[in-house]
Amino acid sequence: MTTLRSLLTSDKPDAPAPHLDRVTPLAAMPGGEIDVHGTHLEPHGAVLPRATIGDISAPLLLSRPTRATIRIPEGTITGDLILHHGGHASNPLHVRIAVPMAENLHPVANPAVDADGNVYATVSGSRGQAVPVSIFQIQRDFQIRPFVRDIMNVTGLAFGPDGYLYASSRAEGTVYRISPDGATSTYAEGMGIATGIAFDRDGNLYVGDRSGTIFKISRGNIEGASGEIFVYATLEPSIAAYHLAFNDAGTLFVTGPTTSSNQVIHAIDRDGNATVFYQGLGRAQGMAFDADDNLYVAASLHGQRGIIRIDRNHQATLVVSGSNLVGLAFLEDGTATLATRDALYHVAMDVEGRRLV
Repeated sequence: MTTLRSLLTSDKPDAPAPHLDRVTPLAAMPGGEIDVHGTHLEPHGAVLPRATIGDISAPLLLSRPTRATIRIPEGTITGDLILHHGGHASNPLHVRIAVPMAENLHPVANPAVDADGNVYATVSGSRGQAVPVSIFQIQRDFQIRPFVRDIMNVTGLAFGPDGYLYASSRAEGTVYRISPDGATSTYAEGMGIATGIAFDRDGNLYVGDRSGTIFKISRGNIEGASGEIFVYATLEPSIAAYHLAFNDAGTLFVTGPTTSSNQVIHAIDRDGNATVFYQGLGRAQGMAFDADDNLYVAASLHGQRGIIRIDRNHQATLVVSGSNLVGLAFLEDGTATLATRDALYHVAMDVEGRRLV
């Protein structure tokens, strides 16, 4: 006997179980988006699949037969992603999620990492703002402690070959030298709107003045004293800051955020000649190289914000999805610390960073 129930359901078989193959990008921040690739990921009738990461539900933004886009909710940690649909559950797929390691900060460039694996980040403040603590130290167990006070608008951080931390002040045009116990002395003055800083293999310090100058400060002969200061290169002014990083060949790479979505990364050779290394990013900021000389930069690529990897063939790929990123630094165990406008995050990337000095 044919029933009304059988007539209504005979041409609507159960949805096949979703199957997950891979996820892109490699990792995501809370609020970022990931694409899941597989089969049977489309809606069944008017019903969307439901996604969970661990025990947290994650909203689907797009659902097609072979691809689904998922937003990472706040509070999510690294775990197994599963799609649920029509009474079926997919196979689990491991996803990497960045977790907070320090909050209530104000980084405007890369954090810095010392030889013991401690991370240093700034409370930069708005223009002319004096803050109670300028630089915090975040220890390997994520304990945070005040490290430096009384540097106004601290911006760029870098460790020198002497093991001291160097910090620029964009308000004062000064670079400070900071001992392991937090004692501060002036290293160089007259750097304009001093922003990004980086050391080369010879211990020379480079400082980006966001009004358009890259200064080179040669390594001094006296402990704690700078050497000669001269203009190394000139570029277009930036609306925010210059960010600097060296590769293994000794080429200096520079980003200077603009309002363009087709922004350039400059490569400056040892003679101060600037060429275009890559063009096509939006608001490119802090950079870091891995041990294989691939460049990682906080930027937007094709409208997607996060950490972009640019390999030696100049191929760009989004590897971490997330908003408000301003910089990054690699840690010794294959993880990275990511800086947003108000916090640091920690994420596994299986990337060995380039030794900086």
